[in-house]
Amino acid sequence: MKGLSPATGSLQGVGFALLAYGMWGTFPLFFALFDGVSALEILAHRVIWSCLFLALVITLLKRWGAIARLRQAPRQWLPAMACALLIGLNWGLYIYSVETHRVLQASLGYFMTPLVNVMLGVLVLKERITLVQGVAIALAVAAISLQLFQLGSLPWLSLSLAASFGTYGLLRKQLAFDGLSGLFLETLLLLPLALLLLPLQPSHFIPELIAAPPYTTALLVASGVLTALPLLAFAGAARRLTLSTLGFLMYLNPTLQFLIALWVFHEPIVPAQLTTFALIWIALLLYSCSSLFQPRRSTR
Repeated sequence: MKGLSPATGSLQGVGFALLAYGMWGTFPLFFALFDGVSALEILAHRVIWSCLFLALVITLLKRWGAIARLRQAPRQWLPAMACALLIGLNWGLYIYSVETHRVLQASLGYFMTPLVNVMLGVLVLKERITLVQGVAIALAVAAISLQLFQLGSLPWLSLSLAASFGTYGLLRKQLAFDGLSGLFLETLLLLPLALLLLPLQPSHFIPELIAAPPYTTALLVASGVLTALPLLAFAGAARRLTLSTLGFLMYLNPTLQFLIALWVFHEPIVPAQLTTFALIWIALLLYSCSSLFQPRRSTR
């Protein structure tokens, strides 16, 4: 950033990252406030109000020129639709996890996401990994296998959250859209599906929203704003921080979710789940150390 020293820019980047990951980590507290509203309806409103809020932000920033240029990349519209469906699925699963008191499973899914990213890089992009990263992946697989053996069921919600967000990240990196334009395009593509999810006709959307209790209406509108704000903060952090620093701070999100599940929602955790978390945490420690030291070795 022009006019800023590297130290100041890094400090601002850490602030933006803490804001983004802190908001994401405390989302369970927000979605737990909804009473009598289904996960699908919350998801629909989240898409609608996110799209409207992003349109307002783009107008204030005078970025419609970048949006207009998206029409010149028709080959990227299909991957963009895939990204939209994946992020919509991820949002819906997350809301469902809070609604059904499975925040622990959600936090496990986001702890697993970096490891899923590595696996996708190997399987899809044919990337080479270090021995330490291979051990980290093996530990993650062992953790899931152990839970399957001990509990007799897979943590499907955790796996679905990790797979959907990891695949979204893989496809998103291949698109030439910036963060703001890309998110607006994704919510715009999801808009027709969001309207179909609502238990009312689109023409009755505003009247029904006005007739709803003010508390519920405010929460539904806020869901869109709170979806966009941390993403904008994350974009600011990504411009100022290295990927290793950003990746390290990312663990604040699932850690907050884990603590909220235990201390606020008092979700029970059985020994098999605790063992799974422990193995995933060890795997993440190995992966993080490998990611931090690998660039140093490559520059010699």
